[in-house]
Amino acid sequence: MSTIETRDAIGAAPPTSSEATLMTQLLAGFQVSQALYVIAKLDVATKLAEGSRPIGRLAEETGADEDALRRLLRTLAPLGLFRHGEHDTVEVTSFGELLSASHPASLRDAALYWMETHYQPFNDLLGTVRTGKPAAEILYGKPFFEWLAEDSERAALLTGAMANVTGGLRAGMFDGYTLPEGRLVADVGGADGTVMAELLGRDTDRHGVVFDLPHVVSDAHETLRARGLADRVEVVGGDFFDAVPTADVYVLSYILHDWDDASCGKLLGSIARAANPGARLVVIEAVLPAGDAPHLAKMIDLTMLAMLTGRERTADEYETLLGDAGFTLDRILPTPSPFSVIEATLR
Repeated sequence: MSTIETRDAIGAAPPTSSEATLMTQLLAGFQVSQALYVIAKLDVATKLAEGSRPIGRLAEETGADEDALRRLLRTLAPLGLFRHGEHDTVEVTSFGELLSASHPASLRDAALYWMETHYQPFNDLLGTVRTGKPAAEILYGKPFFEWLAEDSERAALLTGAMANVTGGLRAGMFDGYTLPEGRLVADVGGADGTVMAELLGRDTDRHGVVFDLPHVVSDAHETLRARGLADRVEVVGGDFFDAVPTADVYVLSYILHDWDDASCGKLLGSIARAANPGARLVVIEAVLPAGDAPHLAKMIDLTMLAMLTGRERTADEYETLLGDAGFTLDRILPTPSPFSVIEATLR
């Protein structure tokens, strides 16, 4: 009996040509991600954002081999990143401009960060699924964030990537949103201060604290100066597992998903010790929906599986996590982005 006959005999239809094509494209995804990385690393989209170019000139400007670059662009054009014109010219599309360093919603730094720190660990995703241990920890011999902090260039990649995510995937997330009442706002794990600048830039009666590891939070000074907030927002270095500043409102923007439940409990415990009862907590995360509906959080959870001990969580899981740490979940607000705003109160 043939393979197809066997499949039919057990009630499974043979794959269609379109299904086989789609599966082939999915299997080749690693090639596409590397091609996008090359575009970002060589600043191809940044150059083309200034105007279309003959491919030969573009190769010279980016330090690429002309024939190899031409073939790379030919591969990515059908995906909507580039358009070819007459006389061997090429231009970048609005979609492709997301890999330009000059684009306001640029994801170039995110491309560099993921490909230079995440790509190799995913080679051992099989080991992670078999053992439950993050592939990054297997490859690097230590927890991912610990490895990242050992090199200033790696740490800078993380800061740039997180700023990209804030400006790109979270665009419009805070439109129409007002923080809970409280004069002093602490962004715990606030990195370069981008989220704090967004929240307090239009809320002039409040003061803030951006708190993160010293080597991470140092970039916040420039962000706050550029947004005219240096006189209202303090930058403080420290470890949020040990202690955090006292505040009326605490913001955790895309932090809890990085950590397992025990670590999240320790972080939330630091906030509970520093705050007074009634203090408000604002958690910004991608909340996992029920069922098989597509959602960005489901793909991000695969990243968490391979890279860290953290995970994406459902609304019920966040309610339990916060409740165990002494917080009452008040509401979950969906936003125009893939992320939600979770508000809670310290009991």
